[in-house]
Amino acid sequence: MSKTSQEHKSSSLKKLNFAIFICSTSRYNQKNKKNKDISGDFIQNTLSKAGHNIKLKKIIADKKNLIINALKEGLNYPDLHVIIFSGGTGINPTDITIETVTPHLKKILPGFGEFFRQISFKEIGTSALLSRALAGVINKKLIYCIPGSPNAVRIAVERLILAESAHIIKHLQES
Repeated sequence: MSKTSQEHKSSSLKKLNFAIFICSTSRYNQKNKKNKDISGDFIQNTLSKAGHNIKLKKIIADKKNLIINALKEGLNYPDLHVIIFSGGTGINPTDITIETVTPHLKKILPGFGEFFRQISFKEIGTSALLSRALAGVINKKLIYCIPGSPNAVRIAVERLILAESAHIIKHLQES
């Protein structure tokens, strides 16, 4: 890591406030049942163990209006730094998270998806070609769209989101 990156990271916030939205119609339809949300729980537990705050966590269906409403809720939530959408990023016609969120982003961080696929390729081989992940910013808030599978969530959260979110927020707050 460069000296400049080290300096930026060392002066970044140590505790960020997160919103987590799980985009899964099947999970949404079963939310009143006692089914485990493995990926959502992993995101919440991993971020909390790293010292961050989870301000919102909801399961929503793969519906454009629900995704937009969740995005608006996160953007309007006071003191929120990061919004994570997990799920709905695949190639099925119902996977619309990325298509729904992208038009609202002011800046896209293409390196996030590139690094996500690079790390995935090392673990799962050419199946990483099917992985779609996105990061961008809206009004000084950082937005992630990541796949919902437990392994993809682990890669995104442990290797990328925890590593760079505070650094990105530092830059957003400087503007």
